Amino acid sequence: MIKETILEQQARKNTLLKETYIPRYQTAQMEKLLDTNLIKVVLGPRRAGKSFFATYTFKPSKAVYINFDDENLLKVENYDEIIKNALEVYGQTKYLLLDEVQNIPKWELLVNRLHQNGYNILVTGSNSKLLSKELATHLTGRHLPLELLPFSFKEFLQYKKFTENIKKIMTVEKKAELLNYLDCFMRNGGFPELIIHELKPETYLTPFIESLLFKDVIKRYKLRKPNHIYNLETYLINNVAKEFTYERLANNLGIPSWATVVKYMAYLEEAYLLVILGRYSNKVAQRLKSPKKVYMVDNGLITATAVQLSKDTGKLMENLVFTELLKKGLRPNIELFYYKTRNDREIDFIIKQGTKIHELIQVCYDASSSEVSKRETKALLEAQEELHAEKLTVLTWDEKKQIDNNGVSINFMPLWEWLTA
Repeated sequence: MIKETILEQQARKNTLLKETYIPRYQTAQMEKLLDTNLIKVVLGPRRAGKSFFATYTFKPSKAVYINFDDENLLKVENYDEIIKNALEVYGQTKYLLLDEVQNIPKWELLVNRLHQNGYNILVTGSNSKLLSKELATHLTGRHLPLELLPFSFKEFLQYKKFTENIKKIMTVEKKAELLNYLDCFMRNGGFPELIIHELKPETYLTPFIESLLFKDVIKRYKLRKPNHIYNLETYLINNVAKEFTYERLANNLGIPSWATVVKYMAYLEEAYLLVILGRYSNKVAQRLKSPKKVYMVDNGLITATAVQLSKDTGKLMENLVFTELLKKGLRPNIELFYYKTRNDREIDFIIKQGTKIHELIQVCYDASSSEVSKRETKALLEAQEELHAEKLTVLTWDEKKQIDNNGVSINFMPLWEWLTA
């Protein structure tokens, strides 16, 4: 049974290698690591393209491919038998690609032993807990994690074969095509299969979310009240980019305690459904007790299940900016925060570099009216006075201008230009 399963997986791998591959934003980083002695760890949401990415970049002609999302392999208790059968199928090689490895108990001990035996290993996983407990405990100093999220807008344009040089002046027709693509991407998100097969988010992602919640949260953590986790996820999707406190969530959703909400939120974050963003303060205690905001890892998740957000373009745009900041490598609550000024004016995102605040970013769909422009400008100038940021940016749908105020410049920039820079 093991050999038959490995052969079936090998056939799927060979089929995959015949498909068109869009280089991902992590491709260059992976190529630098291929022949290092480090264990390569690719983390990210399910269906974000991790297997495709790993198969194409990690020695495609040499690497043994084993997918532990297969029930036939999960029934096997002797992992050495799996490796032995895989090597019989592929021939003797030192390259192992272990997909969705978090599904097997004590996977880190297996990986550690194989690594000590001289194997060059790449593992993928869809639970960010791999980054913390297991990796830190057993693979300290011998692994390098890479996070792969769904397509970025640049990757989406590449798939659509939009080859226009965006830095040059575009024709009216090309500009309209670009903005249409951006609207589509902002609403439907970047999950590769959804884009390739031109599926609607509610058709493709609604059952995906339900399955993920059951498999990666409810079943994994043996939750006795699954309706609580479903209600929490639904509430959060409908309140993207809004402040929350754990106590308020517990009261609103009828969950017994705020500590339970904290635990549930951690499960949802580990499963790569959402990211929690804290409010910036130079005082650590203040950061911990301030309200948080939540963002989904992909806009398609919002469109698929949100009740009212379909018309809230501003929130969709803000969530898109957040996910693209993640793809640029910014780490939430370390280099990326939101902010409230002393007069309670909110800054959507602040980017921290070392001990300095590098950039303040406001997201505003339509900044054409003088009233909106003044509001965004006032908030940024007040935050600039408090934080001494080096750069002030307002991301708009399609407006470009610069405002100077007493030596401080605010750059209004079209979202499409920022996304493709």
